[in-house]
Amino acid sequence: MSLHRNLKSSIAALALLGAGLGFAAPANADAVVDIQAAGKLNVGVFADFPPFSSASSDMSLKGYDMDVAQAIADALKVELVPVAVTGQNRIPYLNDRRVDLLMSVGYSDERAEVIDYAAAYAPYYIAVIGPAAADVTEPADLAGKSIAVNKGTLEDTSLTEAAPEGTDIKRFDNYNSVIQAFISGQTDLMVVGNDVGASVLAKQDEMKPEQKFQLLSSPSHIALNKGEEALKTAINDTIAKMIEDGSLNASSQTWLKVDLNPENLKD
Repeated sequence: MSLHRNLKSSIAALALLGAGLGFAAPANADAVVDIQAAGKLNVGVFADFPPFSSASSDMSLKGYDMDVAQAIADALKVELVPVAVTGQNRIPYLNDRRVDLLMSVGYSDERAEVIDYAAAYAPYYIAVIGPAAADVTEPADLAGKSIAVNKGTLEDTSLTEAAPEGTDIKRFDNYNSVIQAFISGQTDLMVVGNDVGASVLAKQDEMKPEQKFQLLSSPSHIALNKGEEALKTAINDTIAKMIEDGSLNASSQTWLKVDLNPENLKD
């Protein structure tokens, strides 16, 4: 059986697991008590979101999000159970207590009305990426440079706002085209999110691409249900410990291919 078919089967199985985790718990339940009584922490993750979470060669989910989720499960002394979610169903899964928490959730006032947020744990930002030899450190340096960007995205909007007159912005229909234009030399630079950029930083040894500067930062949080203060404390304590002992930076180096900058964890 091909890896692609195995991957589809794995994701489907995770989705079925998410659908059958049970009914909503009573409103006055303590999540930590329930989690430890069950012996497992059900964590909602995107099943195909590298480098934060995606299926590895053995079909288990690996990535930055999975490292952090495992650390939280270890702190609670329970088994980690990843549950595949989508952008559309993950908030209902959390509110219905099909999962105990969600990874990779950006903060918004609208979401804050129905869910709670633990501390930011993952940097998410839009960055200008270029060869190590390119002298680019700020928006003014983009003048006279050609830059690839995915048309109509937040990256496009951010670049258009920051770019000075004389910048040659080349817009493409998808990220693969953006990356290809950059690595083939069609453009001097590219603008992508750090999730997309991580794959380029990892694979282009000859070019030695690097992040030049950020255009926009919006860190990811772990989401949980409102009123679960004990669980929120456990999550925040775990993140603080990972920052202090260097394990979060090690995960960033492994998956995001850059050192973790604590400034990138600020909204």
